[in-house]
Amino acid sequence: MDSVLSEDPVALKILIAGGFGVGKTTLVGSISEIKPLRTEEVLSDRGIGIDDLDGVETKNTTTVAMDFGRITIREGLVVYLFGTPGQERFWFMWDELSYGALGAVVIADTRRLTDCFPSIDYFEQRGTPFVVAVNCFDGADQHSIDDVRIALDLDEDVPIMLCDVRRRTSAKEVMVALVEHSLRTLASAN
Repeated sequence: MDSVLSEDPVALKILIAGGFGVGKTTLVGSISEIKPLRTEEVLSDRGIGIDDLDGVETKNTTTVAMDFGRITIREGLVVYLFGTPGQERFWFMWDELSYGALGAVVIADTRRLTDCFPSIDYFEQRGTPFVVAVNCFDGADQHSIDDVRIALDLDEDVPIMLCDVRRRTSAKEVMVALVEHSLRTLASAN
């Protein structure tokens, strides 16, 4: 019986969350081994007055459902990545997307730091382990991890890291930090 169980594939689910235009789609695309499923649509007149384009004025598309990618760690161990939509009008989908997730990456943009508060609140309220990945955009002011922690009012046990979601190695470091944090959180709960 043990040999049958060991042959069953293990699938882990990780959410990628954060505000509008923070880099969720880019992170999934930079690390996924498959061409990511993207549900991006061109920004329309419906978003005028709703979608805050401050700091992302050149953005012309938005995720309307989710992004999906896959990482094979080894034979029989696969990680599925689900990028959540960033705008409030799509938050109703988060409960379905988060069901069964190992943890989440909350991407933060220091130019619009308050945009990640809803994601942090969501995962804190549900007890979902998460890390904060500060996406270091070109031309944006750089802040220390301690300053970001204070601004976000995060406990010391929540990992925060600086990253560039466009770079596969940087995205990989974020994923490793999340898995390690999730395992520590699960171990301390037992």
